[in-house]
Formats: sequence, C-alpha cells, structure tokens
Amino acid sequence: MRLTDCYNFHDFRRMAKRRLPGPIFDYIDGGADDEVTYRRNTAAFEACDLVPDVLRGVADVDMSVTVMGQKLAMPVYCSPTALQRLFHHQGERAVAAAAAKHGTMFGVSSLGTISLEEARQISNGPQVYQFYFHKDRGLNREMMARAKNAGVQAMMLTVDSITGGNRERDKRTGFAIPFKLNLAGMTQFAVKPSWAIDWLTHERFRLPQLENHVKMDGGALSISRYFTEMLDPSMSWDDVAEMVREWGGPFCLKGIMSVEDAKRAAEIGCSGIVLSNHGGRQLDGSRSAFDQLAEIVDAVGDRIDVMMDGGVQRGTHVLKALSLGAKAVGLGRYYLFPLAAAGQPGVERALETMRTEIERGMKLMGCTSVSQLTRRNLRFRS
Repeated sequence: MRLTDCYNFHDFRRMAKRRLPGPIFDYIDGGADDEVTYRRNTAAFEACDLVPDVLRGVADVDMSVTVMGQKLAMPVYCSPTALQRLFHHQGERAVAAAAAKHGTMFGVSSLGTISLEEARQISNGPQVYQFYFHKDRGLNREMMARAKNAGVQAMMLTVDSITGGNRERDKRTGFAIPFKLNLAGMTQFAVKPSWAIDWLTHERFRLPQLENHVKMDGGALSISRYFTEMLDPSMSWDDVAEMVREWGGPFCLKGIMSVEDAKRAAEIGCSGIVLSNHGGRQLDGSRSAFDQLAEIVDAVGDRIDVMMDGGVQRGTHVLKALSLGAKAVGLGRYYLFPLAAAGQPGVERALETMRTEIERGMKLMGCTSVSQLTRRNLRFRS
C-alpha cells in the first residue's frame, strides 16, 4: 500500500497497521476498558444530518478561524499527543512542519519527543504547549516559564488525566516505556523489522521537556509511573486559577466535559476549553464531546473559545461541530496514523485531505465562511 493510495482516515490507519509492531499500533488505536467511548466518539457524528443550502454563490470559501487570539487557515488543528517519535523517527518535527505548511495550530506535549524550542524553530505559526499538573509546583512554574521563553502563545493544561486510563490492549502486550514487552509483544516486534531498523538507526528516544525527571533507560521513572507518582490528583480549581494568573496569556483547559466545569473555566479567566474525553482513553462510558457541545456552547460560548476533539475522521464531522458552535476541532489519531505510516508526507497528505473535504463540504452546504455554519444546518435523528 502506497501513500498515494490513501484517501481517508481508514486508509491511513491500514497503512500504519502494516508498518507498526502490534503493541505500538494498539497504543495509538486503543481506548480504555471496553472502548465504548472510543467508538461512540465517531458514532455521535453519524446521529445528525447536514441540511445544505444551494444557489449561494460559493466560488470563494474562507475556512479561517481565530482561536485564543490565533488565526488558523482552517478550522482544525493537530492536538498535542505524547511519544510521537515512537511512531516515526520524525515525530513532532513532521507534525510541526505539516501544520506550518497548512497554516494551522499544533501542540507539543509534556511527553513530547522533541523540545519546545526546536518545535518553535520549525514553525512560527500557532502553537500550544500541553502540560500536566505535577506535585512539584516548582516544576509546573518551570514548564510555563520555558514555554514563554520559547515563544509559545498558548498553554493547554490537560485536566482529565490525573491517573492513567485502563488500557487493556497495552496490558495484553506488556507495552510500556521503557519497553518491557511480554513474549506476545516481542513476537509482534520481530515481524515488523522496518520499524525496528528505523528505531535503531536514528537518534536516541528522549523526552526533552521532562528528561531531568523521567528517564528512558528504565532507571529513574517509567511513563506509567510518571502518571501515578508525579502527577497531582489533588489538583483543584484554585491551583489552576493561580496558573492562569501566572501565565498571563491565552490559557486553555483540555478535558472539560460538563457545563459546570466550563463555567468555572470562564470564571477563572481561561480563554479556551477543549471538550474532550481523551480519545476514549481515560473514563470509558463517558459522553462524547460532540454530544456535549451544544449545551456547553450555550452556557459559555459568548465568553470563552469552545473547541472539541474526539472521533473526528471526516470534513463533514468538522462541519457538524462548527455548526453547533465549536470554534475549532482537534485531530489526534487522524494525523498520528499517517505520521506512523509515512512521516511528514503522511501528515501533509492527511491535512490536505481534511482541508479539501472541509472546503468541498462548505461549498455543498452553501457556505462561504465558517460563521455561516449554524444549527439551522443540522437535524438530529432520535
């Protein structure tokens, strides 16, 4: 299968599955518990229909949006995700370059595999830094100061991961960082030698944002222990309010799902929220972000930029979210599978495919700008 044969999310997923060892593919592809929420995230978009207008003069379409003061050329962005060089040696470098080419936002994770500073050099476009709240308050302040010095415009605090989700696919293969695979997992690595060659012939795997705290040689702290030992489950609204004041710029909370929490985010001065269930990887059985979108937009959409992620596989999914009032839509697996399959060319092809689908969809909807997409364009099926 060649990259030129990939026309949609499912094609990229198949290509990634052919290249990646099973444990790494399952790390991207899997969710928590029974993966009910993971499946529901995409199914939620199928429960409503678009109602197009015609004869509206759509020769020129403007897909740009402004989120947290940053202008994006299209209404999707690459959500920050961890461990990207595990999937392909280019990792965040590929994503940063592809996002810059398409004029959209991307994010570097605390568990990112290149530094904030290097990502900033690759792209001077919109960028967020996604971080976690640590028991060590000094480390939290250090991470924010580093992001500011690197020129990052917006901070994105993940609030739904004070402990790791129950990802049973990883347990079955023994997947962990550093690698501690069981026999089944090692066997799957053995049958995908191209990934192993790629891994062994490129620079050492690092976590630059945390390398003084999390070691990849198995000595100091593994990724799983990072979540259970370094993150602070006592994190409260007062803690976040202090961080918002200290940052002094656009600050976003990722993982908001309730109206009450959305209101609190607006009250403490956040400029954005991302409705997200972490791609179905945390609390299984939780509602989809798309299903929660309308009531949260109604509650706080006039005070704060409401974004969402989870399950987005098509341009029409994006149009539906925008019609409900989302300012922009985050992509995760949508770009991770093409990254794993083909590096930067894969991410670029995926983003171009999404851009084309959104533009085509807007024309078929009779819209020349994102602001013309409203709930009048949607009908929900009971």
